[in-house]
Amino acid sequence: MEMCGVCGRVRRGQRIDGGRGPFHCDSCVPREARKRTARECALCDRGKTVRIFWPMGPVCGPCYRAALSTPTQCASCGRQRVLVGRAAGGGLLCRTCVFPGEPPERCGACGEPADLLPGRRCPRCTLAARVTDLLSVDGAGVPEPLQPLAAVLTGADNPYRVLEWMRRSPAARLLRHLALQPDALDHQALDALPHRAVTAYVRGLLVTAGILPPRDENLALLTNWAARTMTALPPQHAALIRPFAEWHIIRDARRRSARGRYTYVAHKGDCGNIRAAIDFLNWLDSHRLSLAALEQRHLDTWATGRPSLRARSIPFIRWATARRLTATGLLIEHPPAQLPGHFQVEAVHHEELRRCLNDTVLPLDVRVTGALVRLYALPLTRIVELTADQLHRNEDHTYLTINRHPVLLPPKLAHLIDDQLRHSTPRHSGPHEHRYLLPGHIPGRPRNPAGLADTMRRHGLPARAARNTAVMEALVDLPPMVISDLFGIQPKTAERWATLAAGSWADFLAVREGNQG
Repeated sequence: MEMCGVCGRVRRGQRIDGGRGPFHCDSCVPREARKRTARECALCDRGKTVRIFWPMGPVCGPCYRAALSTPTQCASCGRQRVLVGRAAGGGLLCRTCVFPGEPPERCGACGEPADLLPGRRCPRCTLAARVTDLLSVDGAGVPEPLQPLAAVLTGADNPYRVLEWMRRSPAARLLRHLALQPDALDHQALDALPHRAVTAYVRGLLVTAGILPPRDENLALLTNWAARTMTALPPQHAALIRPFAEWHIIRDARRRSARGRYTYVAHKGDCGNIRAAIDFLNWLDSHRLSLAALEQRHLDTWATGRPSLRARSIPFIRWATARRLTATGLLIEHPPAQLPGHFQVEAVHHEELRRCLNDTVLPLDVRVTGALVRLYALPLTRIVELTADQLHRNEDHTYLTINRHPVLLPPKLAHLIDDQLRHSTPRHSGPHEHRYLLPGHIPGRPRNPAGLADTMRRHGLPARAARNTAVMEALVDLPPMVISDLFGIQPKTAERWATLAAGSWADFLAVREGNQG
């Protein structure tokens, strides 16, 4: 410690200008740095305005904030610390290792050397104290039912991120409100709260901690949305829409959920079918018609005037006809689904794959997603559901289990996936939680595929055309039946793909029958 040349106090600090200038304490160095012009940052090597002078050199504002919020392992002592210096071999060092002659600052609670926060406690002990304040009713301790949640919060790999979340996030304030009302800690009580991202985040946190049982959130989104929608309908419409939604749409959704195949996109489609039915009943009212008086010409007029709802209204018309609410034989003509028309030139497809595997400028999650789409024709809805449990290794190779089949990964992609899993640790994670390859903002939930699609487009790596091209390329080497099983495509769809690719099922079946014979 020395006397600061700015404030005159004897405090910890360093000499500026690479050790050649006057001594400044840690509080005054940033003040001095703001008066200076841009210099090359010791961390990012870019010319920026200096925020602070550390022993390693000048540090810009963004790198300073990132270093404070993301402690890493010191190259000398191995502790998770804020690293301010650089060793002769290039490794980063904490303050204690940079100044070995000075007595280290120790946490007043655990006694370990640490970067002390207000109250002279280390970040981990500070987090434990603030979690207790957040979840306790009387300030004395965390109630037993909430102790698993306290363990998840205090056990985070990076306590700085959780401390920042507790200071700023409205989810932390909602959690405090719920902690004071233990009876509100169930799915039904949370469903009754305003449907906001904050409520979804808290729900995910409680499920991660094991306080609430896990459930299919996509199915819950559908059922909760349908319940809210029913309350806003006029009675005569609710009498029709409610049984259609509950006994046709939601029942089928529950079956798919039980098989583990009810995705976010499926939930959006089911909501669209219910909306189309509501719009159809409103159209009937506007034309002074009823379902009993509906004729084919009326249905044709509706379908022509509502092209965007044409396909979505078919389930309701079929349901109403099956229950004899309308005349028999009514139908909406809708052409069968056509095969995709968006493809890529082979050279463009391969160039984008090379970008994903080699371009370090691209974000890591974009590189992994783009490579999986272009190599294995996986849709984004399947990619976001991939977990670390599906990755398997032996001495020489790495495999990814896709639709129950282990698929060999190229070494570059295997390294990218390892890096993604290592750098995508969620803020809050429970002991039994699935580690998603692409974790979402909500604890315990994967990333939203719609948002991922937007991200891929922004980086010039569209997913749909690339996936279509990957399927076509796979059909050159694999029979359609294998493509159907491996990529999760319906057999009829795979057959139509094979026809488009000038292939045929017949050759594969003939070979198989010959082998069996």
